[in-house]
Amino acid sequence: MKTTKIHSALFGVAVGDALGVPVEFMSRDYLKNNPVVNMQEFGTHHQLKGTWSDDSSLTFCLAESLSNTYDLEDIASKFVHWYNAEIWTPHGRVFDIGIATRESIYRIAKGHKPELCGGFDEEDNGNGSLMRILPLAFYLQEGKDITVIYQKVKEVSSITHAHFRSVFACFIYIVYALEIIKGQQKFEAYIQTKAIVNDFISNKDFNEKEIQLFDRVLKGSINEVEENKIHSSGYVLHSLEASLWCLLNSNTYEETVLKAVNLGGDTDTTAAIVGGLAGLLYGYESIPQEWINVLARKDNITSLCDKLSKKYEIHN
Repeated sequence: MKTTKIHSALFGVAVGDALGVPVEFMSRDYLKNNPVVNMQEFGTHHQLKGTWSDDSSLTFCLAESLSNTYDLEDIASKFVHWYNAEIWTPHGRVFDIGIATRESIYRIAKGHKPELCGGFDEEDNGNGSLMRILPLAFYLQEGKDITVIYQKVKEVSSITHAHFRSVFACFIYIVYALEIIKGQQKFEAYIQTKAIVNDFISNKDFNEKEIQLFDRVLKGSINEVEENKIHSSGYVLHSLEASLWCLLNSNTYEETVLKAVNLGGDTDTTAAIVGGLAGLLYGYESIPQEWINVLARKDNITSLCDKLSKKYEIHN
């Protein structure tokens, strides 16, 4: 099978997600004594081995929409179709969805403008837009104007998560992904991402207190933070920090996603978020074949990757 960076990224997301689904909400202490080392079945959501969650479902919805064109209405519509179990469920039903995402989908279904459907309040900063944003990097890969890149990220995040904190976390993540797509190694990409983002915010009037929340990522070196100070909840800032920490402190796809899962907490989402980056970084071939083989709807995912790759002509 001919694979591209899109196959690497999307399978990277789904495999990480599926590894984390059976142990979602398990504590870090529990997983230190009972670490995940391979695909498991049943567990938290009582799902078959290789089952991915809403993280991958919404990623695939975005990817499918982008394989045609950039259209917020269409992206939002696909989210509704997924919620109604019409598209991109692993086994024909939705078994996991975040509160903020569900509420935004209700607003979409009522006909509200997509970019106004996400929650704008501070308590709306779950990781539900960060977990699905990666396909947007392929649409933006030729972009030179960082302001346009930020605006597109803001629009797509805001369908479900419109608060600045969620948007900005997605922006940092996409800038990092774009650097990897360009061929940068993980530390070079991190250094470049910090430079690009810090330069971007230097002449913007963003809320200073909001920006300061990202200091561990943008001013420090997140990889040097001790593990016990890395959190792995469903809070968007925790998810961004944990995913970058896992990537920068691992050397293979397998090591990266297992490290993410074994942090505990929001295991599937942390592993999905970093799994996409690790897939991009190490390539499709780096993902253990036995994990791909058990993945739900593997052939459908491959077809989606083929379609998106044809649109954006991405090659490894």
